[in-house]
Amino acid sequence: MNTHNILIIGQGDIGLPVTNKLAQNGVNVTGLARRKRQNYALSDHAKFMQADALTLSPEQLQDFTHIAIIVTPDEYSTSGYHNSYLAINQHLALLADKLSNLQRVVFISSTGVYGQDNGEWIDEDTVPMLPEREASQVILQAEQALQQVFHDRAIIIRPSGIYGRARLMRVRKAKEPQKQPIAAGAWTNRIMDSDLVNIIAKVLTIKAPKPIYIATDYLPVTSFALTTWLSEQLDEALPVLDDKNSVMTGKRLHSNIPLSWLMYPDWQIGYQDILRHQD
Repeated sequence: MNTHNILIIGQGDIGLPVTNKLAQNGVNVTGLARRKRQNYALSDHAKFMQADALTLSPEQLQDFTHIAIIVTPDEYSTSGYHNSYLAINQHLALLADKLSNLQRVVFISSTGVYGQDNGEWIDEDTVPMLPEREASQVILQAEQALQQVFHDRAIIIRPSGIYGRARLMRVRKAKEPQKQPIAAGAWTNRIMDSDLVNIIAKVLTIKAPKPIYIATDYLPVTSFALTTWLSEQLDEALPVLDDKNSVMTGKRLHSNIPLSWLMYPDWQIGYQDILRHQD
């Protein structure tokens, strides 16, 4: 018997595929967005709720056993993050006592909450240093707003840099004929968008999820190494090192995602797939 009744708040580039994946798997799922249903390529097997998450009432949420918050701000400013991530999580926290059927709240956060930026290794037990970026500080506050009220019912997923067949920033950079010099020690991490969708669906439906997931692949890489590899694949001009910058930056993330959940366990496999699907 399927006892899940899942609400996905946010029907964007990640939320909509999560809703559709769950629906196709026979899970009882509702996608919530502010715009009308016809704006979304929603599965016929999914329900739809048109509402602003900040106005949701206990009555509207009463029947849901699991809620996922997969939102993006209207504008990428500190206030934009306040008005989306933080405001939605604070609103749900205020309703917590009235949501008697709610077993799990999953929040899609960011590895930007880790203020560590000197090439450190980060794992699921690492306590985030306060990030310099104000927007990342707001996302960390949004995590805490849920954790303080929902406790072990709150599950946090922190994705690294999301890439995919339609997320081609690094490919565009590799195609630039005049490349800016790149520091040797600038570490980066990534997760394929389709793998992130799978991770969220798994975390919503498995029996005993971990409290924190670092949603990243198994191979951190420097910007220089990644750009060099992509440039070689594309037969473009290779990048040059920035000799004046020897400081190590960024972070190296230890994924705690089960390998079986990932179709693209490292960036080379991911970008090989992307390049195969380019025009």
